[in-house]
Amino acid sequence: MARLRDPDGGCPWDLEQDFSTIAPYTVEEAYEVADAIDRGDLPALKDELGDLLLQVVFHAQMAQEQGAFAFDDVVTAICDKMVRRHPHVFGDASFADAEAQTVNWEAIKAAERKAAGEEDASALAGVSRGLPEWQRAVKLQSRAARVGFDWPGTAPVIDKLHEEIDEVRVELAAAPSPERDARLEDEIGDLLFVAANLARHAKVDVGGALRRANLKFERRFRAMEAIAAAEGTTMSALDLEAQEALWARVKRQGL
Repeated sequence: MARLRDPDGGCPWDLEQDFSTIAPYTVEEAYEVADAIDRGDLPALKDELGDLLLQVVFHAQMAQEQGAFAFDDVVTAICDKMVRRHPHVFGDASFADAEAQTVNWEAIKAAERKAAGEEDASALAGVSRGLPEWQRAVKLQSRAARVGFDWPGTAPVIDKLHEEIDEVRVELAAAPSPERDARLEDEIGDLLFVAANLARHAKVDVGGALRRANLKFERRFRAMEAIAAAEGTTMSALDLEAQEALWARVKRQGL
């Protein structure tokens, strides 16, 4: 990477990059790692982990050029953090179960933020705004739950989900206007937030569940297209009733 970033004979594209321009690629590579895991493709996982590691090296090289830190500092920092946050492994602490360990983990993180001079004492402090919104919703809900602000089980969450659906229906029935559109956006946001909370209570990874739902839809839709083509037609040439019949056929095939 130092060679690629060398002003004397390096790669013009690599030389033009900075932290902000590389950040989207970093996120993309992390998602490609997750995709390889979802597909159970270990050779692809090896490649994608390499691509993700390259992103770390890229950021570290740019930081080194600015005199901030180097790759070795990144490795040392994460090693120190893991030792500090696992006193039950590298020290004398002991915990009754994984939940107690998680509480201690969060306490250590809070102490780290305080030591770094961060003044935010909220239970929600440190929840990154850079997370995918589904994941951030679950993080915020989990943090609130740790101080007791949570439903006792899935039943009241489902009741709330129905309530939010009813509120969306009300806005959809209202006459279109900028104000109505803003309210509708708020209500759909509330609906999605509660859906994320239901997944959390059910101990379902919301991001993983949505990824698999996307894959299932893609698999079934492509199968519908293949059937339509085999029968001498196209999806766009079929009316909705015929398309839904194709969807039912594909589902019966177990796709």
